[in-house]
Amino acid sequence: MISRRKSLQTIATGLCAAFGSSMFPGWTQAASTFSGGPRRVIFFLQNQGFDPATCIPDSMRNSGSLAGVKLPEPIEALEPHKEKLHIINGLHGLHTSPAHSAFFGALGGYRGSDGVPPSAPTIDHALSKALPETLLPHLCIGMDSMENMTAKPTVANLSASGAGQPIFMHSNPNHLYQMLYGGISKGEIRNRHEARTSMFDRIEQLAGNKGETLRGETKQRYDHYVQGFQAVNGLRDRLGEVSEHLRHFAPAVDDRYTQPEFETDWHDVLLDLGISALKSGVTSVLTVGSGRGEIFGSWKGLGVEKQGHNLGHMKQADNPIWVKIRQYNSRMLVKLMEELESVPEGSGTMMDNTLIVYTSNNADAQHTNGATWPVMLLGNCNGAFKTGRFTQLDGSRPINALYASILRASGVNADRFNMSEKLSKKFDSKTGPLREVLV
Repeated sequence: MISRRKSLQTIATGLCAAFGSSMFPGWTQAASTFSGGPRRVIFFLQNQGFDPATCIPDSMRNSGSLAGVKLPEPIEALEPHKEKLHIINGLHGLHTSPAHSAFFGALGGYRGSDGVPPSAPTIDHALSKALPETLLPHLCIGMDSMENMTAKPTVANLSASGAGQPIFMHSNPNHLYQMLYGGISKGEIRNRHEARTSMFDRIEQLAGNKGETLRGETKQRYDHYVQGFQAVNGLRDRLGEVSEHLRHFAPAVDDRYTQPEFETDWHDVLLDLGISALKSGVTSVLTVGSGRGEIFGSWKGLGVEKQGHNLGHMKQADNPIWVKIRQYNSRMLVKLMEELESVPEGSGTMMDNTLIVYTSNNADAQHTNGATWPVMLLGNCNGAFKTGRFTQLDGSRPINALYASILRASGVNADRFNMSEKLSKKFDSKTGPLREVLV
């Protein structure tokens, strides 16, 4: 549990970023000198796979600069930001056993499948422990069909804090807004916040009392349950302590929250809430799951009638439907960058200290063995990563090597991530981070 003093210190760092160094010069200096590596990392995972043909320029066959080449239509929104982009092809995830989805294996770098619990922490959670502590070390948001986001608002299948410990994904923006900003709201939003607070307090109390009579594995599961409510309630209290700071970052609530016409209305406001959590300093690690890592998902708001699994059976390259979806995601990436670029931090902006990782929960396609796992990186994390490049690898290194590289840039002396020596002998040709991506 983060102490009250530490809560205020970490939020103060966010204040410094938002309003300049004059308010808290000591904390700003500490933040800006953090190990020369990234201070915030964003993961954006598209479901149904990521065909490399949708992101690699036609003229490029070998590694080289992106200057002077035109980006493919699906990611053309990134054209003005090419100097911040690094397209990587040739990583693999053979050991993750993807089929329809690698699920937790996509960010965990281990075997994942439908119904298979996580076997270790995922890279986003590992980073939340490596980066400077925040009130909410890790925020996960999941975008799906309206039916799924309404009926299953906290489905967890991408991120995990440890073996058998999934991290739920916020898919209902009303619930997420309540968690982040309910304490500073007025009217009906405030009433709902207080009602939920009372309910959570009561559930925590009842769960704790019942747990006293349990034993063994049942007691352990109940302890996890109680800890979950304690974490929610503790976060609520800590956010309340910095309510005046949060007022500067709370998005305006409009009809998209309560009367969405399409699922993309909720996708858009979920992204707004994720951005607000980053800009306010509440979190430093954000995971966005399009389709929540499942085979489902819906984009009717883009004029795409086909949904979920059916989309995965369609080729992505030169497919007008997939062009629309990928362009939509690219615009989201641009919004993330531009919002972070708008906030001064140190001698630059928040984006200068950020890494965005865009990939898929399932390598290159919905039905795949994971032999090719394309990734796009945006941002250089204070000079830690090469940008403005396309890198073609030989297929002998796993996605774990990329994750080890991100940990290295974050100040962690990691040669491997979630890969034993025995497993690496079979699935990794080298040890250590990817020299092709790090400066």
